[in-house]
Amino acid sequence: MAETSKQITILPAIDLMDNKCVRLRQGRADEQTIYNDDPVDQALQWQAQGAEYLHLVDLDGAFAGSPQHTRVIADIVAAIRIPVEVGGGLRTDDDVRRLLDVGVDRAILGTRAFADTAALRQLVEQHGRHVAVGIDARDGLVQVKGWVETTATEATMLARQVADLGVQTIIYTDTATDGMLKGPNVAAMGAMCAAVPQVAIIASGGVTTADDVRALAALKCVNLQGAIVGKALYDGLTTMTDLLAAAQEGAKR
Repeated sequence: MAETSKQITILPAIDLMDNKCVRLRQGRADEQTIYNDDPVDQALQWQAQGAEYLHLVDLDGAFAGSPQHTRVIADIVAAIRIPVEVGGGLRTDDDVRRLLDVGVDRAILGTRAFADTAALRQLVEQHGRHVAVGIDARDGLVQVKGWVETTATEATMLARQVADLGVQTIIYTDTATDGMLKGPNVAAMGAMCAAVPQVAIIASGGVTTADDVRALAALKCVNLQGAIVGKALYDGLTTMTDLLAAAQEGAKR
């Protein structure tokens, strides 16, 4: 990898369930905490605190297999100035098109990217950089269907496959660290970046403190372009100000 890294973008997460902003512990629907009854208000708060990009997850969509919050997402996009990416239940071409039509910048495919590479290739040909792939993994193995199923496929292998199809952005979630507030799996993120140096990687899972952002920046991976932060922000364990400062500091090292 290159000697220096560009500044990592901090992406606050808004997870949608029952039209509310929630967080799940390790993706478990029965371990839910509601943080805001108004997701649009939450999006405006993150924008006001300096966020340059938002990460939205339709949790109901992920479990149901089809989008459940398209209207709420459209309201968020209309209310803010910064771009958003959205994942959760995007199993058809129409699902992707509807999100892009309401102004979503990146539609994230997870289960479908794993199960139907021909469809993924076609979507990338149609929509280019606006189609991203979410790779969720535990112990290096891909998980699908809202983390309910663990496959035998290595995350880095899937990353190479989707990169060959022209995917430009991968959101890589280490599910064992997600929501646990114990820091990211830095080694796994480094391995993912090294596996597909031509693809932008967004790190997800475990980012809790400014030091975690510094640790990711210390990998010196030019393609590690973002870090998603959720529970730590909602629980007040860190702030956007501190995370942004750490990202800026890391880019100067």
